[in-house]
Amino acid sequence: TEQHRDQVSHANAVPPPFGLAFRNDYTFGEKVARTCNLDGQLISLEENGDVKKFKEDLSFAEPEFFQIFNFPIVAGQSKNILAEPNTAVITERMAKKYFADQSPLNKTFRFHSYIDFKIVGVLKDIPHNTDFRSEIYLSYSTIGKYNEWYAEEDAWGGIASDIQTFARLQPGVTTTEVENVLPAYVKKYRAESKNVHHYKLQPINDVHFNPQYHGVMSKTNLSVLGLIGIFLVITAALNFINLATAQAVNRSREIGVRKVLGSVRIQLFWQFTMETGVIVTLSTLVAFCVAYAILPFVNTLFNTKVSLNPLADPSLILFMIALAICVTLLSGSYPGLVLSGFKPVAALKGKLSAQVKKNFNLRRGLITAQFTIAQVLLIALIVILYQLNYFEQSDMGFDQEAIVMIPLGSKDTKTKTLKDQFLQIPNVVSVTQCFAPPASNNRWGTSIRFDNRSEDENFSASFKGADEDFISTFDINLVAGRNLLPSDTVREFLVNEMFVGKLNLPSPEEILGKTISMQGGEWKGPIVGVVRDFHDLSFKAAISPAIFTTSLDNYYEYAVKINMAEASTTLAALEKTWSAMYPEQLYQYEFLDRQTARFYEAEQSMLQLIQAFSFIALFIGCMGLYGLVSFMAVQKNKE
Repeated sequence: TEQHRDQVSHANAVPPPFGLAFRNDYTFGEKVARTCNLDGQLISLEENGDVKKFKEDLSFAEPEFFQIFNFPIVAGQSKNILAEPNTAVITERMAKKYFADQSPLNKTFRFHSYIDFKIVGVLKDIPHNTDFRSEIYLSYSTIGKYNEWYAEEDAWGGIASDIQTFARLQPGVTTTEVENVLPAYVKKYRAESKNVHHYKLQPINDVHFNPQYHGVMSKTNLSVLGLIGIFLVITAALNFINLATAQAVNRSREIGVRKVLGSVRIQLFWQFTMETGVIVTLSTLVAFCVAYAILPFVNTLFNTKVSLNPLADPSLILFMIALAICVTLLSGSYPGLVLSGFKPVAALKGKLSAQVKKNFNLRRGLITAQFTIAQVLLIALIVILYQLNYFEQSDMGFDQEAIVMIPLGSKDTKTKTLKDQFLQIPNVVSVTQCFAPPASNNRWGTSIRFDNRSEDENFSASFKGADEDFISTFDINLVAGRNLLPSDTVREFLVNEMFVGKLNLPSPEEILGKTISMQGGEWKGPIVGVVRDFHDLSFKAAISPAIFTTSLDNYYEYAVKINMAEASTTLAALEKTWSAMYPEQLYQYEFLDRQTARFYEAEQSMLQLIQAFSFIALFIGCMGLYGLVSFMAVQKNKE
């Protein structure tokens, strides 16, 4: 979905009923399937009176999903998978994890502590090189028990990032044909909305590489890394050319003898090129062995699962052969031309100093090119280091130190009771219940209507469900008005300075007392305060207009600020208190600063790669310089 408000934004998702409507209204799709992908969900199994609890990534999926994609079934139901409500399929790995050597078929597990699913099939383990990482699939017909809005056929009012639709088009149907009819849904279901939707088709081979739609790795980054690799190969080739031409004097008499005995220039050229080929071939084999040996370390460093198996990937063998040939020609052709061009009389008399000196300026030029490449990489390294240092040390507009994020166990009066119990623990400074911390990828963008106007504003506000202790726990500054009063329901609102700016009001005080309504008028109340702007995503994104209100139904986490002097004792007490309140659930926590650091994982990975590449390029450049200096020293023996 491409969303057009005051700015254009993109979501790799569609409204919940989109897939159903597309399947029923048009014949473009040979198969159409909806999925809902959920991370870190509670799965519990009871065995001999003991309850085992796990946090897993899983998906709700319609039966057609398994007809569009290849998920081999190794046991159980093979047709109309997940057609029945409350059914599930799991992978072989999950079956072994949950049931050891027993058959998982017809066994049940509990999702979210209140929905039971029966296992009707076992999938072959999912390979690592896929973006479909769920190893548990639940029947989509049961999704209403998890979230009623996901199951509504008229829920066109918004987009849930969890919901996606996949379609295998009929033969002969083009993407243009399909996209031409999709605006009809906007006119039919969202004609009055200021958040104008444009529904698009995304090819499956674009999913992994398109950062606009949350792709894992952009092709631009891959191209940069590939270009660096080419530079390193060129640097090594230049080094070889330097060393080979510097040693030309030592082989002059050999060349003279070969020419006197009848060798022609082309024969000598290919002789020296083949010598280079032998060196490159040995280097390629050594490089493969080194790459194979360090691959486990690289996978650990970058949290990947890359494999190196030429027998399973013939294209890798072809790449290695092509690379070896290119490097041989690049490295061996110029030295071959220089060496084979020596005149036999001069070569036999050892009078090649003038000809060798002519190549000296070229060698200096090659060394300069080597160090230019190395220094470009070093400059990039320094820039990234400074950028990451800025990310890590700059003020985001709120306090994120010593704050522990703990999930809510329920959405009832027990949450307030548990909050009070947390506050009684020594070294707990403050506690707040919230939708998410101030900066989080867990975002809820919503349309708002200001001051009883006749239509919604043309911008989206980031909803922040927060109780009365939110701004004090995160040390967010209040610039006008007052804080929210305690409440379990929506009664009043706080907004940030960006929100005021979007309304073109001259000062924060101007907005106080004005009314806001959202959720189609279901939530309505006055604005009682304005908080200072803070970064609600990484520094790579602009600050969003934000709106805060009390809403127990939309709290998902506790934020607990603690005294780090007694951190281990306090963390143990928090776990004990939480587990006593929710014994049927699995306790987890994470420090907020670690969550925030994940915004910059891609930059950290790029930094580590460029550090390694810079060292290699500099090392190769120094080897080339050493070779040049050695040659100069030999030339200046008499001097």
